[in-house]
Order: sequence, then C-alpha cells, then structure tokens
Amino acid sequence: MRLIKTTHADGGQKRELPPPFRNPFVHDLRFTSVQKLQIGLMTVTVFPIRLFIAAFMMLLAWPFAFIASVGRSETTVEPQCLWRKVVDLVLKILMRVMWFAGGFHWISVKGRRALPTEAPILTLGPHSSYFDAIPVTMTMASIVMKAESKDIPVWGTLIKFIRPVFVSRSDQDSRRKTVEEIKRRAHSGGEWPQIMIFPEGTCTNRSCLITFKPGAFIPAVPVQPVVIRYPNQLDTITWTWQGPGAFKILWLTLCQFHNEFQIEYLPIYSPSEEEKNNPALFAHNVRRLMAKALQVPVTDYSFEDCQLAMAEGQIKLPVDTCLLEFAKLVRSLGLKRENSEKLLQDYGNRAHKLQGERLSLEDFAEFLDLPESDVLRDMFALFDEHEDNSVDVREFVIAFSVVCRPAKTLDTIRLAFKMFEAEEDGAITENELMCVLRTALGVGKLKVSRLFRAIDDEDTGKITFESFREFAEEHPEFAEEFLYSDNAGFGSSSPPHANGFCADFSPRDHHAPQKKLD
Repeated sequence: MRLIKTTHADGGQKRELPPPFRNPFVHDLRFTSVQKLQIGLMTVTVFPIRLFIAAFMMLLAWPFAFIASVGRSETTVEPQCLWRKVVDLVLKILMRVMWFAGGFHWISVKGRRALPTEAPILTLGPHSSYFDAIPVTMTMASIVMKAESKDIPVWGTLIKFIRPVFVSRSDQDSRRKTVEEIKRRAHSGGEWPQIMIFPEGTCTNRSCLITFKPGAFIPAVPVQPVVIRYPNQLDTITWTWQGPGAFKILWLTLCQFHNEFQIEYLPIYSPSEEEKNNPALFAHNVRRLMAKALQVPVTDYSFEDCQLAMAEGQIKLPVDTCLLEFAKLVRSLGLKRENSEKLLQDYGNRAHKLQGERLSLEDFAEFLDLPESDVLRDMFALFDEHEDNSVDVREFVIAFSVVCRPAKTLDTIRLAFKMFEAEEDGAITENELMCVLRTALGVGKLKVSRLFRAIDDEDTGKITFESFREFAEEHPEFAEEFLYSDNAGFGSSSPPHANGFCADFSPRDHHAPQKKLD
C-alpha cells in the first residue's frame, strides 16, 4: 500500500497523488550537543526560578479571579463596572508577568483585533500547545472548555473568570446545548465577551491545517481569523498526541533563553448566504484564508484521523502510514462507519470468494457499489502497487477494517486470515502474512521473517490464526520486538495523551462543503 501515480480514465492524464504531509499528530524533538548542554545548565539555574515565578503569578491571580466570579450568573452578563475593569487589568498584568517568566519576553501582535460587535467569534489556528492560551490571557476572551476543567484547583477559578462555555462529557445533549449557547452569545450584539475557538479540535505540529470542525461557524456570524506562530529555532512548544509529554514540554520551554510568539489578526470574514446555510463550507473557506496567511498546506485529516493514528491496538501505525490518506478517502466516498461490522463481514466474504483475483477499476467500483470518480481512482491507486491497473481487494478490506476499528487489532487479523487462508488447512504463508500486516500498517514494505519464524516454531512454512492469536497472547509486545525493531519509521509505542484545551463541541451531522474557494 503506497501512494503512486495513477492514470485517470477521463482523458488519460497521468496524475500523481499528493504525498501525505508530515504526520500532523507526531512531534519528534531532537537536540544537538550544544542544546543538551544549554538545557542541562538552565535546568539547575534558571528553570526553578522561572517555574516558581510562573506558579506564584497563578496563585496571586486566584483571589482576584475568585472575587470577580462570586455571584455571577451563567445566563446574563453583568455591567463592566470600574472595579471589574480593574480586576480584568490586574489579571492581564499578572498573566503577562507569568509568560515573561516563562521566556516569552515580548509578544509580536500584527493587525487589529475586531470589536465584539464586529466579530463575536475569533477562530485561532494552528492549535499546537497549551501555550496557545497566551492570546486568551491577553484578551480575557471566552473559550470552549471541558466542564471537568472548572474543578481543577486554582486553574478552574481562573478559567471561570473568563466566562467559558463548558462542554460536559456526561451529558449526551451537551454538544447541542453548547452550540445553542454560542449562538446566543454571538447574537447578543456585543453584550457578551468574544469567544476564542480553535476549530481544529486538537493539537498538531503546525505543519498544516487539518479539517476545521463546523461548530464555530454554525452561528453564521462574522468571524475574525487569527493565526499564531512560534518562530523559534528549537520547537519545544508543540504538544501533540505522539511526542514529548506536558511536563517535558514545560521543562524544555522554560529552559530556553527566549521563546518567541506571534499573533496576527486577519481581516473579519463575513459569511455569504450559502456559507450561512453550510457551516462546513464556511469553515473550509476560513481555513483556506488562514493557511494562506501561515503559508502552510491544508489537509482533510481530522481529529478522527488523530484517533486512528494513536489508537491503542497491539499494532501501532508508523509515522509515514498511508492509512491517514486512506481514511480521508473513505470519508470522501461516504463509506459510513455506523454499519461497519456488517459491511466488513460482507466485504470479507466476497473478497474470500475471489481467491486473490485482481480487480480492475471498473470491477473495484462494482465491488464497492460506487460510481467511478476521481476519489475512487485515488483509492484504487493506493492499492495498485504494481501500476498494472489492478488491485487485490483483500488489501482494501484489511485497511477498511483498521480505519473502522483501529483498536481491535486481532479482529482485523482474524478477518484477514479468513480471506487469505487456504481451504485445506486454514493457514497462510509468510508472504501472505507480510501482505496482511503491511496493509494493516499502511506501508509499502515490511519485514516479517523473524515474526513468522517465531510463530511457526515447527517450521511448516504456514501459520493459522489460532497460532497467531496464541502467540500474540503470550507475547503482547510482539510488534515492538519483531516488527518495530526490524523496520524503519515506527515511533515510540508509548500510549497517547489527550492534549489541547479547547474542547470539541461540533455536532456530528454537518457534512463536507459542497463548494470551495478558487
């Protein structure tokens, strides 16, 4: 499975699929000897002082935020009297001192921040770290937060001061209520503070802008796009799903002499009538403008792809996996996951009957019961490894199984064995195992000889699913020992950590945009 050239039937023009961007959910941080020496010296000298000052500023801010939050109503906003303005100013100063202590000595601001009456919603991106809270503390704008965060000592009180919109995980109707609350505030004529929203919904490494969630755009009001940059030589800021953890990022950042931060307010974007009726289109067009300002590409990878890449199955995806591209094409083709189990069984049974017969594009479209299209041709090209305009549909079924149930490794392997196994003994060969695991990982090449020999301890040249399952149960870290060590491109197998501070609240019933900017 790989991205290769494909010939489109409409006109016979050759086109190369764009290679996937650097995995936006992975951050690989490496240091030179000089940088290691600097971090060591700063750790025993400056780091403790900076950490103490930052923590002290937060503690000092707590009583001001607590007093200002007492007696507040969640449904109405009180007049901004003199003493509240003073508290607001004091908190901004304390937060600025905190960031200064962290090495953010000066902050570059470009453009003019819109008034709440002009743009009640600010859309920020790219979202890459908890340091993205800097513009929030600079403006004291509201944000969308997980309801659990308000119970965190000190931090919860500071959060409540900016009047966030809380999303509750325990309330199944919370997303709808959150959107309704944002709409209510957005249409208040500037009575409520502006709401800052990170529409990507999760942190990335800033190599591109991933799909924007439509929640910020459902109110159909003018928004002000805001782009943020960290133009530092060493990127200790980025906090992705796979990479340095939260405390390590804090430690490394405080051990830098200076951390640069830039914020740019772009012109207000007023939606057209079509965009007001199509939040996904509205989100898409705003993202294009922000990407242009940042000079980064856009990609249709989404938060769901992040979950796919970081799923805690027994086999973890490598950094350069093609399955992220495959998952994007699955969404574009409308292959829904709601009935995935039934659909997978149907695909598996039909693929087994084909006994490895290679399908043309026309046959592949018939297998999926889909019309031929550019998107289908792109998917076909992923599996047309020999560039002979044919694919083994069993590989598609394996990849589809991984995308639909990324954490259920053995279920995918079981399905693959059923499609590849010989009728007489229900076993597969080493080459077939390589094809199964290579496709499940979304890579073009994979060495499986050591793994196969370890399972085939009787040297029969074949293995069954039962022998594979028993081996996996006896060696739960088999992938780490037999696959990752023999093949390049596999990252750490440490479990992923949730990141970002802007909760996802977008409803699940908004579709992809129908029209795009030229």
